[in-house]
Amino acid sequence: MAPAPSYLLPLLQLSDSALPTGAFSHSLGMETHLDRGIVHDENSFANWLTQFIRIQLVHSDGLAIRLVYDAETQAELFRVDRELHAAALPREIQEAGVKMGARMLDIAGSVFPCAELGDYAVAVGSGECAGHPALAFAIAGKNLGVPLEELLSTYLFSTVTSLTQNAIRGIPLGQSAGQRVLAAAHHEVRDGVVLIQTLGREDFGVTAPGLEIAQMQHERQRARMFMS
Repeated sequence: MAPAPSYLLPLLQLSDSALPTGAFSHSLGMETHLDRGIVHDENSFANWLTQFIRIQLVHSDGLAIRLVYDAETQAELFRVDRELHAAALPREIQEAGVKMGARMLDIAGSVFPCAELGDYAVAVGSGECAGHPALAFAIAGKNLGVPLEELLSTYLFSTVTSLTQNAIRGIPLGQSAGQRVLAAAHHEVRDGVVLIQTLGREDFGVTAPGLEIAQMQHERQRARMFMS
């Protein structure tokens, strides 16, 4: 039997939903739909999650990971950072990317250090880059030798898991219901990974106006459990 690849355990560690990046504080717009009663049970959350994966997650974080993975120069990587930050129009989504990006960059840089992460951290510290968890994850994963498809799959599913855990608390849902939602999301993640590898640069940042508006409206929601 062939041994597990050396990158497997580091990849599992970086994609663990318990990684202290602050993801538990962000619903990424789901709470607005929760407040309106649009998301209220297992099925309605699963429907919201499907749209989030297909439209926003794939075309933003997912495509950013592929672009960083394919980048041959530091300038290309930094361009992805700036474009990803600019494409996040809702203020809370921009702030979430910066905050979680700083934590992912700090964790990955201290546990799995490499020159590329160090250079990215310097650029973020100087203000040349904004920072984003997807980019820090992509840089670390590429340096560890993780194949692109596995890198994409684990990042997308890690994001889905964090959002589902937040829905379990926020709706609330039972733990078994949350696991059913996660199992149902497997094919969406697999399809998303395939789609990401076919997208062009012109697809970067594509999203649904309704989702962005809900993310903006969350800024003025009176009662909130989450920061976004």
